Amino acid sequence: MKNLFQSADWKTEKHVPVIDLAKRGDQHQVTVTVGKEIAHPNTTAHHIAWIEIYFHPEGEKFPYMIGRFDFSAHGASIEGADKSGIYTSSEAVCFFQTKKSGTLHASSYCNIHGLWANSVELKV
Repeated sequence: MKNLFQSADWKTEKHVPVIDLAKRGDQHQVTVTVGKEIAHPNTTAHHIAWIEIYFHPEGEKFPYMIGRFDFSAHGASIEGADKSGIYTSSEAVCFFQTKKSGTLHASSYCNIHGLWANSVELKV
């Protein structure tokens, strides 16, 4: 299980989900980007399929799933791979409320290179 998720410095590894936080009123805005510093391919053969975001409040046993984002357009069409010209970007934005500090976790799945994860602390 310990080798299930990979991680690295997102500035040098395009697969790591990068978590950016902002405050908007009572809401926390969470933006997760795969390929923020080094673009990740988004082709039929090599793409990010999904991103998941979790929040684990301090002192609680389990995290809460905040959102799951599926990316389905990778250029495929009836004419063949990479022929449609329709591509999704590997970025997810969501908002949630909490009055607790904790850890935000993001995971992503590359169809070639597997599962990747990253986390950041949220202080309220």
